[in-house]
Amino acid sequence: MECIIIEDEIPAQRILKNFIGKIPSLSLVDTFKAAIEANSFLNTNTVDVVFLDINLPDISGLDFIKTIKNPPAIIMTTAYPDYAVNSFELDTIVDYLVKPFSFDRFLKAINKAKERIEIPKSSNEEKVAETIFLNVDKTLHKLTLNTILYIESDRNYITVVTETQRLSYIDSLKNWTIKLPENQFIQVHKSFIINRRFIDKISGNTLFIKENKIPIGRTYKQELLKVLGV
Repeated sequence: MECIIIEDEIPAQRILKNFIGKIPSLSLVDTFKAAIEANSFLNTNTVDVVFLDINLPDISGLDFIKTIKNPPAIIMTTAYPDYAVNSFELDTIVDYLVKPFSFDRFLKAINKAKERIEIPKSSNEEKVAETIFLNVDKTLHKLTLNTILYIESDRNYITVVTETQRLSYIDSLKNWTIKLPENQFIQVHKSFIINRRFIDKISGNTLFIKENKIPIGRTYKQELLKVLGV
């Protein structure tokens, strides 16, 4: 996998170069101190992975991502964990490394990027998995998985919530854990599975999605924060 570094701090650059050098499957193409320099490079070149700092001299890393056409896999590197939730709203970000990070944490991020790159996005299998049909009140409703905000369980009933509808029918949350992509949907409570793309903020043991308050179970919180890279 070819990669570049966008990082204005020399010590941080050195650490990344050292870690990259330890992984035979990674090849460092170039290093940039500013996003503007990297932008010129990415306009005429392609890479598989970008290690991107958030606090950069000219434009923030998060804003820079939004300007890239067909962005590669992004691994954020920053000293500020507060940005983690906002970072995962962008699909191209595969992981969030908080400085200082260890080599094993770095390797975990690389494995995530590798999985993202190796999944054939145009495969028929993925296209089938993007949509499902729910039988609610004898009517089949076509549902795109990416539009699901969260799924709530109440006794024998499941309510699937999107921005435009709520569909309730007899089912179990366990069945949904099998249907949903693991890297996008996370169980945060015995009664809730959420789409991490729509997380607005987390306060204590409450998670906010589009003004909906979702409780975070004690046994699920550590895994949630781990998935978010916090």
